[in-house]
Amino acid sequence: MTSTAIDVRVVPSYVRDSWWTPERSELSAAGSAEVRDASTGETLALVSTAGLDLAAAVEHARTVGRKGLQALTFHQRALKLKELATYLNAHRDELYEVSARSGATRTDSLVDIDGGIGVLFTFGSKGRRELPNSTVLVDGPAESLSRDGSFLGEHIYTSLPGVAVQINAFNFPVWGMLEKLAPAFIAGLPSIVKPATPTGYLTADAVKLIIDAGILPAGSLQLISGSARDLLDHLDYRDYVSFTGSASTAELLKSHPNVAVGGVRFTCETDSLNAAILGPDAVSGTPEFDAFVKSLVTEITVKAGQKCTSIRRAIVPAGLVDDVVAAAARRIEQRVVLGDPRAEGVTMGALASTEQLEGVRSSVQTLLDAGAALAYGSLEAPEVVRADGTRGVADSGAFMAPILLTWADAEAEALHSVEAFGPVASVIGYDDAADAVRLAARGGGSLVATVCTNDPDTARELALGIAAHHGRVLLLNREDARSSTGHGSPVPHLIHGGPGRAGGGEELGGMRSVLHHMQRTAVQGSPNMLTALTGVWHTGADRNFGTHPFRKDLSELKIGDSVRSDLREVTLEDITAFANSTGDTFYAHTNQAAAEANPFFPGIVAHGYLLLSWGAGLFVDPEPGPVLANYGLENLRFITPVAAGDSIRVTLTAKKITPRETDEYGEVAWDALLTNQNDDVVATYDVLTLVEKNRSAD
Repeated sequence: MTSTAIDVRVVPSYVRDSWWTPERSELSAAGSAEVRDASTGETLALVSTAGLDLAAAVEHARTVGRKGLQALTFHQRALKLKELATYLNAHRDELYEVSARSGATRTDSLVDIDGGIGVLFTFGSKGRRELPNSTVLVDGPAESLSRDGSFLGEHIYTSLPGVAVQINAFNFPVWGMLEKLAPAFIAGLPSIVKPATPTGYLTADAVKLIIDAGILPAGSLQLISGSARDLLDHLDYRDYVSFTGSASTAELLKSHPNVAVGGVRFTCETDSLNAAILGPDAVSGTPEFDAFVKSLVTEITVKAGQKCTSIRRAIVPAGLVDDVVAAAARRIEQRVVLGDPRAEGVTMGALASTEQLEGVRSSVQTLLDAGAALAYGSLEAPEVVRADGTRGVADSGAFMAPILLTWADAEAEALHSVEAFGPVASVIGYDDAADAVRLAARGGGSLVATVCTNDPDTARELALGIAAHHGRVLLLNREDARSSTGHGSPVPHLIHGGPGRAGGGEELGGMRSVLHHMQRTAVQGSPNMLTALTGVWHTGADRNFGTHPFRKDLSELKIGDSVRSDLREVTLEDITAFANSTGDTFYAHTNQAAAEANPFFPGIVAHGYLLLSWGAGLFVDPEPGPVLANYGLENLRFITPVAAGDSIRVTLTAKKITPRETDEYGEVAWDALLTNQNDDVVATYDVLTLVEKNRSAD
């Protein structure tokens, strides 16, 4: 550590709601690290956690952080994510400027910074649309465990009682943090973020913006800049660790006693030799061939190929290997300008560090020694555009030009086991679809694969053949080539992760990732007890009859408030009139002999939709009131046919009440029960309405 380095920035940690840096005297201690500008080699910062009390950080999350988050409902947490996304969106240029120091171009920074902000927006929206406005999530319908319905069982999700520790890779210092933070936050779990040292200074600047915004509750986000040292020593079964990085580090973490035997939940996303398969129909000149080549070049140049989702193996028909290499080389020559991201016109920046550069060069040499041929590119220092706009051979920084490899032996072990985590891909040939599937699977489990073809049969054979070996499969053809988010772009709606070599974990996937941060518990009890626990009315629980519930706004309405109608007789004339007016003249409603021959009907029966219409007429209060609109039905089932001469009645019960945080109304789901004159169940369904929060305030 040089004396001049002591004068540069020290990347801070944020723990127990305060910024923290080590004492200057401790910066030369073991574990301190120097971080350099990826393009110039200039020292940017020092990183160290010497003297940081990690046990206190964990305890702060479990106490202060959890208390603040548990005071919020799913919807309130989601709204805070939306508010935070809006704030960061207005300050993203500040992050772009810092991001350039990591070798990232404007496009690279957009993928990282805007991509992370987009995750917040998505979870902010989906959290309010797909979760209740509460802190308990019911998983599936209740199961009756007794003959008389007095004993039920079901499953609920509640927040884990610990902390989410998020260990991130160097290649996405903003997205990597936010894509883990968002689902944990909605689940009600405070986060401790541990970014990779080479780019952790950008994560720290993003966290500073988040803290300055003042949106998140105290203790819900902490940052460790530097070595996490004994962090896992302080975790137990209450906690959740999410790791992105190398397989070797993942194995080390998984072997920690608190993970191996102590019950710490652990998920990881590690190495991945992702494949892209070109269909035999996608010959040169087809839109699919062009889309494939574009995707291949994009994946080895965006972020300088430093993406866990980049294409490492392009698997193409044996006769098209040369065509693909030549087309990719032309596209690189035409579109890729290598250099300092701060120089105008640069489209591909440096690797994140010189250590990363040496690692990629070493991996490429390993592949060459194992039988690969250098079809395009070189391991020599490339010509680059410097920050001042001048050109010359790179004499500093971590620059590497794109490289394409070919193989005489597509079975070579190194081809399917060695990942060069940079602007490098191998192009190999296959004989038929089964051969392509086999070669893709030799990657040992991957995050993503692309199947590029316009032949539906080929797409089906290839996709189903490789699906179980991958976390995501992109089907690329002329119809979606322009609209596709791309091979290497995880989206918050779909899972990100993969089996085997890829780590076996899952992130994102919409609300699926929220559930990873929650405990599913089977609960048993009476309908009344389960109603009290979940906030959702259960069949058999008490009903409250009195004032028509449609006269009550959300400030008055309670779960279990009900109305029971009088009986209404169904006549043959009613059935015939409905058939004639709607055009629904299905024989069961119009032909006595044919209806009697049907094993389900006693003869002519009323239309199900006639009964629903009458049901609405039986429960609706016609005067203007707090009920604003009916916006749908759910879970409709017709149980018992209704013949002419039968009668029906409806019992309507407030089942679930969901106030909207940002509107003057909320959603009410009503349990609707249609029964006949013998109290046999005719139909069950949920009626969905919008109801004012407080009508007296109008």
